Amino acid sequence: MESFDELVVQYQPMIHKIIHSLHIYRNEDEFYQTGLIGLWEATQSFDERKGSFSNYAYTYMKGKMLSQMSQNNQFNEGLIHPKVEFWETIVDHESSNYLEKETIKIYCEGLTEKEAKWVISMSKDQLTIKEIAAREKVSVSAVKQWRSGAIRKLKEKVANHN
Repeated sequence: MESFDELVVQYQPMIHKIIHSLHIYRNEDEFYQTGLIGLWEATQSFDERKGSFSNYAYTYMKGKMLSQMSQNNQFNEGLIHPKVEFWETIVDHESSNYLEKETIKIYCEGLTEKEAKWVISMSKDQLTIKEIAAREKVSVSAVKQWRSGAIRKLKEKVANHN
């Protein structure tokens, strides 16, 4: 058999033909190298009793490139990002929590600090009176007083805006 360098020169058009027939337009150099590896492996495993080398080399190189394409596709599928619509459906909890808390703080203007704590704890954190009392280390009746003061002031605020 000829030297490998001579085979490369002889089979270079065949490698390019395979690349073209498989519609490979990205990473052509990578697939050319895969074709050269396939050519090398074909020279190592060729049995003259089973046919011509050119048919064997063509089939071997094409199979090698198809395997490479399959591996690349499997790898790339793991890297694909969902469509833009997917990202728009994701809720950014950090920013929405911040905005929610800021909106609630606007309503708490004019309330005492403890009344505002009750409003935020009840609306944003969805805590019960007992849970607020435990968290703030005060009695349940103290939290009820915060609640009644906050409700009264908020009702007045709403009535004045109408």
